[in-house]
Amino acid sequence: MSAPVAGPRHILAIDQGTTSTRAIVFDDRGRVVSSGQREHRQHFPQPGWVEHDATEIWQGTRHVIGVALADAGITRHEVAAVGITNQRETVIVWDRATGKPIHRAIVWQDTRTQDAVDALAAEGGIRRFAEKTGLPLATYFSATKIAWILDHVEGARERAERGELAFGTPDSWVLWNLTGGVHGGVHATDVTNASRTLLMDLATLDWDDELCAAFRVPRAMLPDIRSSSEVYGHAEPKSLLRETPIAGILGDQQAATFGQVAFDAGESKNTYGTGNFLIVNTGTERVLSENGLITTVAYQLGDEAPRFALEGSVAVSGSLIQWLRDNLGIIRSAPEVEALAKTVDDNGDVYVVPAFQGLFAPYWRPDARGAIVGLTRFATKGHIARASLEAVAYQTLDVFEAANSELEAPITELRVDGGMVGNELLLQFQADVLGIPVVRPAVTETTALGAAYAAGLAVGLWKDTDELRALWAEDRRWEPAADAATREHGIARWHRAIERTLDWVE
Repeated sequence: MSAPVAGPRHILAIDQGTTSTRAIVFDDRGRVVSSGQREHRQHFPQPGWVEHDATEIWQGTRHVIGVALADAGITRHEVAAVGITNQRETVIVWDRATGKPIHRAIVWQDTRTQDAVDALAAEGGIRRFAEKTGLPLATYFSATKIAWILDHVEGARERAERGELAFGTPDSWVLWNLTGGVHGGVHATDVTNASRTLLMDLATLDWDDELCAAFRVPRAMLPDIRSSSEVYGHAEPKSLLRETPIAGILGDQQAATFGQVAFDAGESKNTYGTGNFLIVNTGTERVLSENGLITTVAYQLGDEAPRFALEGSVAVSGSLIQWLRDNLGIIRSAPEVEALAKTVDDNGDVYVVPAFQGLFAPYWRPDARGAIVGLTRFATKGHIARASLEAVAYQTLDVFEAANSELEAPITELRVDGGMVGNELLLQFQADVLGIPVVRPAVTETTALGAAYAAGLAVGLWKDTDELRALWAEDRRWEPAADAATREHGIARWHRAIERTLDWVE
């Protein structure tokens, strides 16, 4: 790592998420100084389709940067570097000459390419490319989404092959625009995001010609793959951040892991965002899961060897609470779900399985669909609210047990972060079903913090990961309190509920 330097003592992190974009200013102690946030629209053109307007996302990014700097009372001169973290797998394809997207972004939750996935899996099964990529074949990942856009926008495939179009996950889109766009913008991504496309070989950390051919994605449209912590370029001259180095990129879940200082093999975290993501660091070893988990790049710092991780990806957690609010109308705001759940003593034997896009890890069942089971006249909206929170915890249990089966030593405590960790009923129930302590850090903005740490390391604001580890502090922990019989009964009923959701899509 670089030696510490005198100069600016702040890092600005851009967190481009599934539902909103945020900019957060951190000081050199990893503390939040200010933030700006703007939501963007969710487009659902057909059942199973989820899209974003990439232009709206970039406009929102510019806005929140200004808000965060203004609220902090600083200018670019006090910012040592910018870090980027982002929703992964989401596909943006744009015209290099005009800077305009040729189609709405296709979001990681989107399932429109299931037929293409099935066709690829017909030869070799869903783990056909897992040895190279660490990933099962699924609509979740980027490759089939890229091909869909090229097949459905007139002339796009030919233009992509000529190098006229660019692909990127949202980190690449933000980086390209920040560094000048059509006027010399840097077209790059980092290893963590590249590892989610189904196009990168984990052994070489480079795009793979065989994979590109199989998915029909022209290599000419792909960004350069770089480490997670280096100077990629500088903000373009006309921006608020002009000449500030852009020095860190991490996919959101890897960024949260980095922000939780889970740098070593065996260390883990669980993030409760739109989806739910458990990551366990496996060090420099690539562990191929036999129990439904993903092998992914955890991070790479400059020229150092990459670190890998096992990940349990759950599609729906925070978005389940949004569904209660927006579709059912039983709460007016997401935080109200805890108070509503507390109006009842238990779930009333009601179980919610939010398989809105099928089931992700550890099941990988695209045929599943959501269900509420166990309903009687006794059930109220309080029971549904409580069962929804419990569903988030039970989904974590499923990936947690899969992870423990892959590890030499079991996970002994779970560090948590994300938008739902203010919900104390959820965290107590999580500790109860896991049977281990659940720990919330003092700084819960760990996704943005991880991107800030990566950028700060690249420019010498922090000297090494040991210094970052010393900055982490615990806020509160929840110890398991449920008796064994209650815990086991609930888990058994949850798994029965899961069975009811399978084979719905023919």
